[in-house]
Amino acid sequence: MLFNSYRTIPMQAKQVIWCRLMGSNNFIADINPDSMEMETMMESRPSDNINISKKNSTAPQNIYHQIFAGSWNVGGVSPPEVLDIQEWLRPNHINPPANIYVLGFQEIVPLNAANIVVRSENRKICEKWNSLIRAALNDPDPKNNITQDFRCIISKQMVGILLSVWVRSDLCQYIRQLSVSCVGCGLMGCLGNKGSVSVRFWLHETSFCFVCSHLASGGKEGDQRRRNANAAEILSRTTFPPGPFPNFTTKILDHDRVIWLGDLNYRIYLPDATTQYLVEKQKWNLLLEYDQLKVELMEGHVFEGWHEGVINFAPSYKYYKNSELYFGCDEKRKHNKRRAPAWCDRIIWFGKGLKQNQYDRGELKLSDHRPVRAIFMAEIKVLRDPTGFQSFLSDRIICLPNHFEECFNDKYSCKWRSNFHY
Repeated sequence: MLFNSYRTIPMQAKQVIWCRLMGSNNFIADINPDSMEMETMMESRPSDNINISKKNSTAPQNIYHQIFAGSWNVGGVSPPEVLDIQEWLRPNHINPPANIYVLGFQEIVPLNAANIVVRSENRKICEKWNSLIRAALNDPDPKNNITQDFRCIISKQMVGILLSVWVRSDLCQYIRQLSVSCVGCGLMGCLGNKGSVSVRFWLHETSFCFVCSHLASGGKEGDQRRRNANAAEILSRTTFPPGPFPNFTTKILDHDRVIWLGDLNYRIYLPDATTQYLVEKQKWNLLLEYDQLKVELMEGHVFEGWHEGVINFAPSYKYYKNSELYFGCDEKRKHNKRRAPAWCDRIIWFGKGLKQNQYDRGELKLSDHRPVRAIFMAEIKVLRDPTGFQSFLSDRIICLPNHFEECFNDKYSCKWRSNFHY
Protein backbone atom coordinates (compact mmCIF):
# COMPACT_ATOMS: atom_id res chain seq x y z
CA MET A 1 0.00 0.00 0.00
CA LEU A 2 2.83 2.37 0.87
CA PHE A 3 4.56 1.58 -2.40
CA ASN A 4 1.37 2.12 -4.47
CA SER A 5 0.81 5.48 -2.81
CA TYR A 6 4.39 6.49 -3.49
CA ARG A 7 3.94 5.85 -7.22
CA THR A 8 1.26 8.57 -7.43
CA ILE A 9 3.42 11.31 -5.87
CA PRO A 10 4.72 14.01 -8.27
CA MET A 11 8.44 13.80 -9.08
CA GLN A 12 9.31 17.04 -7.29
CA ALA A 13 7.70 15.75 -4.09
CA LYS A 14 9.47 12.41 -4.53
CA GLN A 15 12.82 14.18 -4.56
CA VAL A 16 12.01 15.80 -1.20
CA ILE A 17 10.99 12.41 0.20
CA TRP A 18 14.17 10.79 -1.05
CA CYS A 19 16.24 13.50 0.62
CA ARG A 20 14.62 12.45 3.88
CA LEU A 21 14.76 8.70 3.32
CA MET A 22 18.23 8.37 1.86
CA GLY A 23 19.98 11.34 3.40
CA SER A 24 21.72 13.88 1.27
CA ASN A 25 25.34 13.57 0.34
CA ASN A 26 26.19 16.62 2.40
CA PHE A 27 28.69 15.89 5.14
CA ILE A 28 30.39 17.59 8.03
CA ALA A 29 34.09 17.90 8.71
CA ASP A 30 36.66 19.52 10.96
CA ILE A 31 38.69 21.14 8.21
CA ASN A 32 38.16 23.90 5.69
CA PRO A 33 40.27 22.85 2.70
CA ASP A 34 40.20 26.38 1.27
CA SER A 35 42.43 27.43 4.14
CA MET A 36 44.96 24.62 3.71
CA GLU A 37 48.49 25.94 3.43
CA MET A 38 50.08 24.84 0.16
CA GLU A 39 53.62 26.05 0.81
CA THR A 40 54.62 23.02 2.92
CA MET A 41 53.60 20.35 0.44
CA MET A 42 57.12 19.26 -0.38
CA GLU A 43 57.81 17.10 2.65
CA SER A 44 55.76 14.82 4.92
CA ARG A 45 56.39 14.99 8.63
CA PRO A 46 58.78 12.21 9.73
CA SER A 47 56.90 9.34 11.35
CA ASP A 48 57.36 5.71 12.24
CA ASN A 49 54.40 5.01 9.98
CA ILE A 50 55.92 6.54 6.81
CA ASN A 51 58.63 5.21 4.55
CA ILE A 52 59.83 7.14 1.50
CA SER A 53 61.68 5.34 -1.24
CA LYS A 54 64.72 7.42 -2.28
CA LYS A 55 64.82 7.73 -6.04
CA ASN A 56 65.17 10.55 -8.52
CA SER A 57 63.69 13.60 -6.76
CA THR A 58 61.67 14.63 -9.82
CA ALA A 59 60.07 11.23 -10.48
CA PRO A 60 56.93 9.77 -8.84
CA GLN A 61 57.85 8.00 -5.61
CA ASN A 62 56.04 5.80 -3.12
CA ILE A 63 55.41 6.52 0.53
CA TYR A 64 53.62 4.27 2.98
CA HIS A 65 50.93 5.24 5.49
CA GLN A 66 49.16 3.02 7.96
CA ILE A 67 45.36 3.00 7.83
CA PHE A 68 43.16 1.88 10.70
CA ALA A 69 39.77 0.50 9.59
CA GLY A 70 37.20 -0.28 12.27
CA SER A 71 33.56 -1.34 12.37
CA TRP A 72 31.07 -1.59 15.21
CA ASN A 73 27.33 -2.31 15.30
CA VAL A 74 26.27 -0.42 18.43
CA GLY A 75 22.75 -1.84 18.53
CA GLY A 76 20.86 1.45 18.68
CA VAL A 77 22.48 2.36 22.00
CA SER A 78 23.42 5.99 22.51
CA PRO A 79 26.97 6.17 23.89
CA PRO A 80 27.43 7.46 27.43
CA GLU A 81 29.73 10.46 27.77
CA VAL A 82 32.17 8.41 29.85
CA LEU A 83 32.56 5.67 27.22
CA ASP A 84 36.27 5.13 26.57
CA ILE A 85 36.90 3.75 23.08
CA GLN A 86 40.69 3.93 23.32
CA GLU A 87 40.77 0.17 23.91
CA TRP A 88 39.45 -0.23 20.36
CA LEU A 89 41.32 2.60 18.63
CA ARG A 90 44.54 2.68 20.65
CA PRO A 91 45.31 -0.73 22.16
CA ASN A 92 47.28 -0.43 25.42
CA HIS A 93 46.78 3.36 25.25
CA ILE A 94 49.82 3.81 23.02
CA ASN A 95 50.17 6.44 20.32
CA PRO A 96 47.60 5.99 17.52
CA PRO A 97 48.99 3.15 15.37
CA ALA A 98 47.88 4.77 12.10
CA ASN A 99 47.82 8.11 10.29
CA ILE A 100 44.32 7.62 8.86
CA TYR A 101 41.32 6.25 10.76
CA VAL A 102 38.24 5.01 8.90
CA LEU A 103 35.51 4.19 11.41
CA GLY A 104 32.17 2.70 10.46
CA PHE A 105 29.18 2.25 12.74
CA GLN A 106 25.87 0.50 12.25
CA GLU A 107 22.61 1.03 14.17
CA ILE A 108 23.69 4.28 15.78
CA VAL A 109 19.94 4.85 16.12
CA PRO A 110 17.22 2.22 16.64
CA LEU A 111 15.97 0.94 13.27
CA ASN A 112 12.33 1.86 13.84
CA ALA A 113 9.86 3.39 11.38
CA ALA A 114 10.39 6.93 12.66
CA ASN A 115 14.15 6.82 12.08
CA ILE A 116 13.93 4.96 8.76
CA VAL A 117 11.13 6.94 7.08
CA VAL A 118 10.94 10.32 8.81
CA ARG A 119 14.49 11.21 9.77
CA SER A 120 17.53 9.75 8.05
CA GLU A 121 20.09 11.89 9.91
CA ASN A 122 20.52 12.64 13.60
CA ARG A 123 23.18 15.25 14.16
CA LYS A 124 23.28 14.93 17.95
CA ILE A 125 24.08 11.22 17.95
CA CYS A 126 26.75 11.72 15.27
CA GLU A 127 28.36 14.47 17.34
CA LYS A 128 28.42 12.16 20.36
CA TRP A 129 30.33 9.49 18.48
CA ASN A 130 32.66 11.96 16.81
CA SER A 131 33.42 13.62 20.14
CA LEU A 132 34.39 10.24 21.58
CA ILE A 133 36.60 9.53 18.57
CA ARG A 134 38.29 12.91 18.84
CA ALA A 135 38.98 12.41 22.53
CA ALA A 136 40.39 8.92 21.99
CA LEU A 137 42.70 9.87 19.11
CA ASN A 138 43.95 13.18 20.48
CA ASP A 139 44.43 12.14 24.09
CA PRO A 140 48.09 12.58 25.13
CA ASP A 141 50.22 9.46 25.36
CA PRO A 142 50.72 8.94 29.13
CA LYS A 143 54.27 7.66 28.55
CA ASN A 144 55.66 10.77 26.85
CA ASN A 145 52.79 13.28 27.07
CA ILE A 146 52.84 13.75 23.28
CA THR A 147 49.47 14.85 21.88
CA GLN A 148 48.39 13.84 18.39
CA ASP A 149 46.28 16.09 16.19
CA PHE A 150 43.70 14.19 14.17
CA ARG A 151 41.03 16.00 12.14
CA CYS A 152 37.71 14.70 10.89
CA ILE A 153 37.74 15.18 7.11
CA ILE A 154 34.28 13.69 6.61
CA SER A 155 31.43 12.32 8.72
CA LYS A 156 28.28 11.05 7.04
CA GLN A 157 25.16 9.30 8.38
CA MET A 158 22.41 7.40 6.57
CA VAL A 159 19.78 6.23 9.09
CA GLY A 160 21.80 3.86 11.33
CA ILE A 161 25.02 3.84 9.32
CA LEU A 162 27.77 6.33 10.16
CA LEU A 163 31.12 6.60 8.40
CA SER A 164 33.69 8.92 9.96
CA VAL A 165 37.20 9.47 8.53
CA TRP A 166 40.00 11.04 10.58
CA VAL A 167 43.40 12.09 9.28
CA ARG A 168 46.51 13.36 11.00
CA SER A 169 46.40 17.12 10.60
CA ASP A 170 49.60 17.47 8.56
CA LEU A 171 48.18 15.11 5.90
CA CYS A 172 44.97 17.09 5.34
CA GLN A 173 46.69 19.40 2.84
CA TYR A 174 47.39 16.44 0.53
CA ILE A 175 43.76 15.28 0.31
CA ARG A 176 41.57 16.25 -2.65
CA GLN A 177 38.44 15.17 -4.54
CA LEU A 178 36.66 14.20 -1.33
CA SER A 179 33.10 12.97 -1.91
CA VAL A 180 30.47 10.65 -0.48
CA SER A 181 27.79 8.33 -1.89
CA CYS A 182 24.90 6.66 -0.06
CA VAL A 183 22.94 3.61 -1.22
CA GLY A 184 19.82 2.33 0.52
CA CYS A 185 18.78 -1.27 -0.07
CA GLY A 186 16.58 -1.98 2.95
CA LEU A 187 12.78 -1.87 3.03
CA MET A 188 11.23 -1.87 -0.45
CA GLY A 189 14.75 -2.45 -1.74
CA CYS A 190 15.69 1.18 -1.33
CA LEU A 191 15.33 2.54 2.20
CA GLY A 192 18.32 3.25 4.39
CA ASN A 193 17.84 0.77 7.23
CA LYS A 194 20.22 -1.41 5.22
CA GLY A 195 22.75 -0.24 2.65
CA SER A 196 26.02 1.67 2.60
CA VAL A 197 27.82 4.96 3.02
CA SER A 198 30.95 5.25 0.88
CA VAL A 199 33.70 7.86 0.88
CA ARG A 200 36.41 8.45 -1.68
CA PHE A 201 39.36 10.82 -1.90
CA TRP A 202 42.83 11.21 -3.35
CA LEU A 203 45.81 11.20 -1.02
CA HIS A 204 48.66 12.61 -3.08
CA GLU A 205 48.31 10.74 -6.41
CA THR A 206 46.52 7.61 -5.10
CA SER A 207 42.76 7.20 -4.94
CA PHE A 208 41.04 5.57 -1.95
CA CYS A 209 37.49 4.32 -1.47
CA PHE A 210 36.02 3.17 1.83
CA VAL A 211 32.63 1.45 2.09
CA CYS A 212 30.70 1.05 5.34
CA SER A 213 27.68 -1.24 4.99
CA HIS A 214 24.93 -2.98 6.91
CA LEU A 215 23.65 -5.93 4.89
CA ALA A 216 20.45 -7.97 5.18
CA SER A 217 20.00 -9.82 8.46
CA GLY A 218 18.60 -13.28 9.12
CA GLY A 219 19.90 -16.71 10.00
CA LYS A 220 17.64 -18.83 7.81
CA GLU A 221 18.81 -20.82 4.80
CA GLY A 222 18.81 -18.53 1.77
CA ASP A 223 19.32 -15.30 3.73
CA GLN A 224 22.93 -15.24 2.53
CA ARG A 225 21.62 -14.66 -0.99
CA ARG A 226 19.92 -11.46 0.17
CA ARG A 227 23.24 -10.31 1.60
CA ASN A 228 24.96 -11.15 -1.69
CA ALA A 229 22.29 -9.14 -3.52
CA ASN A 230 22.82 -6.15 -1.20
CA ALA A 231 26.57 -6.22 -1.88
CA ALA A 232 25.97 -6.36 -5.63
CA GLU A 233 23.53 -3.44 -5.41
CA ILE A 234 26.05 -1.35 -3.49
CA LEU A 235 28.77 -2.05 -6.04
CA SER A 236 26.52 -1.21 -9.00
CA ARG A 237 24.66 1.81 -7.57
CA THR A 238 27.44 3.63 -5.73
CA THR A 239 28.69 6.47 -7.90
CA PHE A 240 30.82 9.52 -7.18
CA PRO A 241 30.84 12.87 -8.99
CA PRO A 242 32.95 12.83 -12.16
CA GLY A 243 36.16 14.78 -11.96
CA PRO A 244 37.88 17.13 -14.39
CA PHE A 245 39.82 14.42 -16.22
CA PRO A 246 38.80 11.70 -18.73
CA ASN A 247 38.13 8.25 -17.26
CA PHE A 248 37.86 9.76 -13.79
CA THR A 249 36.98 7.18 -11.12
CA THR A 250 33.28 7.19 -10.32
CA LYS A 251 32.66 3.58 -9.17
CA ILE A 252 33.97 1.75 -6.11
CA LEU A 253 36.26 -0.64 -7.94
CA ASP A 254 37.75 2.13 -10.09
CA HIS A 255 39.87 3.30 -7.15
CA ASP A 256 43.45 2.30 -6.42
CA ARG A 257 42.84 1.17 -2.82
CA VAL A 258 39.44 -0.07 -1.61
CA ILE A 259 38.46 -1.19 1.90
CA TRP A 260 34.96 -2.48 2.80
CA LEU A 261 33.91 -2.72 6.44
CA GLY A 262 30.69 -3.23 8.32
CA ASP A 263 28.09 -5.59 9.67
CA LEU A 264 27.95 -7.91 6.67
CA ASN A 265 25.67 -10.23 8.68
CA TYR A 266 26.98 -13.52 7.27
CA ARG A 267 26.33 -16.44 9.63
CA ILE A 268 27.62 -20.02 10.11
CA TYR A 269 26.19 -23.03 8.23
CA LEU A 270 25.80 -25.21 11.34
CA PRO A 271 23.03 -25.99 13.85
CA ASP A 272 22.95 -23.45 16.68
CA ALA A 273 23.92 -25.98 19.34
CA THR A 274 26.92 -27.18 17.30
CA THR A 275 28.06 -23.61 16.69
CA GLN A 276 27.81 -22.72 20.37
CA TYR A 277 29.74 -25.85 21.35
CA LEU A 278 32.57 -25.14 18.89
CA VAL A 279 32.72 -21.50 20.01
CA GLU A 280 33.03 -22.63 23.62
CA LYS A 281 35.94 -24.86 22.57
CA GLN A 282 37.45 -22.02 20.47
CA LYS A 283 37.58 -24.17 17.34
CA TRP A 284 37.85 -21.16 15.04
CA ASN A 285 39.30 -22.98 12.01
CA LEU A 286 36.56 -25.61 12.05
CA LEU A 287 33.85 -22.99 12.41
CA LEU A 288 35.29 -20.92 9.57
CA GLU A 289 34.92 -23.86 7.20
CA TYR A 290 31.16 -23.24 7.52
CA ASP A 291 31.31 -19.45 7.58
CA GLN A 292 28.85 -18.11 4.99
CA LEU A 293 31.09 -15.32 3.72
CA LYS A 294 34.04 -17.69 3.26
CA VAL A 295 31.82 -20.20 1.42
CA GLU A 296 30.19 -17.56 -0.78
CA LEU A 297 33.61 -16.13 -1.66
CA MET A 298 35.03 -19.53 -2.59
CA GLU A 299 32.00 -20.34 -4.75
CA GLY A 300 32.23 -16.98 -6.52
CA HIS A 301 28.80 -15.76 -5.46
CA VAL A 302 29.96 -12.46 -3.97
CA PHE A 303 33.01 -10.18 -3.62
CA GLU A 304 34.95 -11.76 -6.45
CA GLY A 305 38.60 -10.74 -6.24
CA TRP A 306 38.33 -9.38 -2.68
CA HIS A 307 40.58 -10.43 0.19
CA GLU A 308 40.17 -11.00 3.91
CA GLY A 309 42.86 -11.54 6.51
CA VAL A 310 43.15 -14.59 8.74
CA ILE A 311 40.55 -14.66 11.51
CA ASN A 312 42.06 -15.65 14.86
CA PHE A 313 39.46 -14.07 17.12
CA ALA A 314 36.12 -15.09 18.59
CA PRO A 315 32.86 -14.35 16.72
CA SER A 316 31.81 -10.73 17.23
CA TYR A 317 28.07 -11.50 17.53
CA LYS A 318 25.74 -12.04 19.45
CA TYR A 319 26.33 -11.14 23.10
CA TYR A 320 24.13 -10.07 25.94
CA LYS A 321 24.68 -6.34 26.27
CA ASN A 322 27.27 -5.40 28.89
CA SER A 323 28.20 -9.05 29.23
CA GLU A 324 30.84 -11.55 28.16
CA LEU A 325 28.21 -14.24 27.56
CA TYR A 326 26.92 -15.11 24.12
CA PHE A 327 23.18 -14.83 23.60
CA GLY A 328 21.41 -18.06 24.63
CA CYS A 329 24.20 -19.24 26.89
CA ASP A 330 22.56 -17.99 30.09
CA GLU A 331 20.04 -20.61 31.17
CA LYS A 332 18.44 -18.15 33.60
CA ARG A 333 17.18 -15.95 30.76
CA LYS A 334 14.29 -16.88 28.50
CA HIS A 335 14.43 -16.04 24.78
CA ASN A 336 11.84 -15.89 22.02
CA LYS A 337 14.55 -16.02 19.36
CA ARG A 338 17.82 -17.91 19.22
CA ARG A 339 20.95 -16.28 17.85
CA ALA A 340 24.02 -18.44 17.38
CA PRO A 341 27.44 -16.74 17.45
CA ALA A 342 28.78 -15.54 14.10
CA TRP A 343 31.47 -13.37 12.53
CA CYS A 344 28.94 -10.79 11.30
CA ASP A 345 31.39 -7.87 11.48
CA ARG A 346 34.10 -8.00 8.82
CA ILE A 347 36.77 -5.97 7.03
CA ILE A 348 37.83 -6.89 3.48
CA TRP A 349 39.85 -5.17 0.76
CA PHE A 350 40.27 -5.05 -3.00
CA GLY A 351 43.22 -4.28 -5.23
CA LYS A 352 46.96 -4.03 -4.82
CA GLY A 353 49.00 -1.70 -2.66
CA LEU A 354 47.42 -2.75 0.66
CA LYS A 355 49.07 -5.05 3.18
CA GLN A 356 47.09 -6.02 6.26
CA ASN A 357 49.24 -6.09 9.39
CA GLN A 358 46.55 -6.67 12.02
CA TYR A 359 42.99 -8.06 12.12
CA ASP A 360 41.25 -8.58 15.44
CA ARG A 361 38.48 -7.26 17.64
CA GLY A 362 37.97 -4.95 20.60
CA GLU A 363 36.20 -5.88 23.81
CA LEU A 364 33.78 -2.98 24.30
CA LYS A 365 30.51 -4.33 25.71
CA LEU A 366 28.05 -1.53 24.94
CA SER A 367 26.03 -3.56 22.41
CA ASP A 368 25.42 -7.16 21.33
CA HIS A 369 28.36 -6.86 18.88
CA ARG A 370 32.06 -6.50 19.54
CA PRO A 371 33.94 -3.95 17.41
CA VAL A 372 36.47 -5.23 14.87
CA ARG A 373 39.58 -3.53 13.52
CA ALA A 374 42.26 -3.96 10.87
CA ILE A 375 45.47 -2.05 10.25
CA PHE A 376 46.79 -1.77 6.70
CA MET A 377 50.02 -0.47 5.25
CA ALA A 378 49.04 1.47 2.12
CA GLU A 379 51.35 2.33 -0.75
CA ILE A 380 50.82 5.90 -1.97
CA LYS A 381 52.28 7.56 -5.05
CA VAL A 382 53.77 11.03 -4.55
CA LEU A 383 54.97 13.59 -7.06
CA ARG A 384 58.15 15.04 -5.62
CA ASP A 385 58.54 17.77 -8.22
CA PRO A 386 57.05 21.05 -6.88
CA THR A 387 55.29 21.65 -10.20
CA GLY A 388 53.56 18.30 -9.82
CA PHE A 389 51.51 19.63 -6.95
CA GLN A 390 49.80 22.34 -8.92
CA SER A 391 46.78 20.08 -9.36
CA PHE A 392 46.00 20.60 -5.67
CA LEU A 393 45.39 24.27 -6.34
CA SER A 394 42.94 23.64 -9.18
CA ASP A 395 40.86 20.64 -8.09
CA ARG A 396 40.90 20.60 -4.31
CA ILE A 397 37.63 20.24 -2.40
CA ILE A 398 35.17 23.13 -2.60
CA CYS A 399 33.70 24.00 0.79
CA LEU A 400 30.95 26.51 1.39
CA PRO A 401 29.21 27.78 4.52
CA ASN A 402 26.03 25.82 5.21
CA HIS A 403 23.48 26.88 7.81
CA PHE A 404 22.00 23.40 8.16
CA GLU A 405 25.11 21.26 8.70
CA GLU A 406 27.90 23.07 10.55
CA CYS A 407 31.33 21.71 11.27
CA PHE A 408 32.41 20.94 14.79
CA ASN A 409 34.30 24.24 14.89
CA ASP A 410 31.01 25.99 13.99
CA LYS A 411 32.66 27.89 11.14
CA TYR A 412 32.50 25.71 8.04
CA SER A 413 30.78 22.76 6.52
CA CYS A 414 31.63 20.91 3.38
CA LYS A 415 28.98 20.54 0.77
CA TRP A 416 29.36 18.26 -2.22
CA ARG A 417 27.13 17.59 -5.17
CA SER A 418 24.21 15.39 -4.11
CA ASN A 419 23.73 11.89 -5.51
CA PHE A 420 20.58 9.92 -4.84
CA HIS A 421 20.49 6.26 -5.77
CA TYR A 422 16.97 4.85 -6.15
